[in-house]
Amino acid sequence: MQATIKWVDGRLFVGESGSGHTVVMDGPPDHGGRNLGVRPMEMLLLGLGGCSSFDVVDILQKGRHEIVHCTTELTAERVDTVPAVFSKIHLHFKVTGKNLAAAAVERAVKLSAEKYCSASIMLGRAGVEITHDFEVLED
Repeated sequence: MQATIKWVDGRLFVGESGSGHTVVMDGPPDHGGRNLGVRPMEMLLLGLGGCSSFDVVDILQKGRHEIVHCTTELTAERVDTVPAVFSKIHLHFKVTGKNLAAAAVERAVKLSAEKYCSASIMLGRAGVEITHDFEVLED
């Protein structure tokens, strides 16, 4: 896996993934940015959410569960010292489906957290407290 980050000006950067996709990152004005893009630590949080959501949807679909929506809301806390690393992250999955059993969603969330989500497992090993919960909504 590869990526390239190019500095544009101020605190504005453009990241390009090895697959050719780009994303704009910027800082807040009080740190020299112009608030034109996502903050780098927000990107990390989004990556975790994307990785976990990918797993949950994949596991449920492979189990032939009829899901129609999956939204994952993440909340994070950072320490007050430099480096301002994440100390806690909570993922709340909202999964909508037809006749979707809570046990199936619980299993998918657990498998993602404990076996498949590289981002979650890596951050957890680094000392971040990661918690999960979910709700099942009927379509």
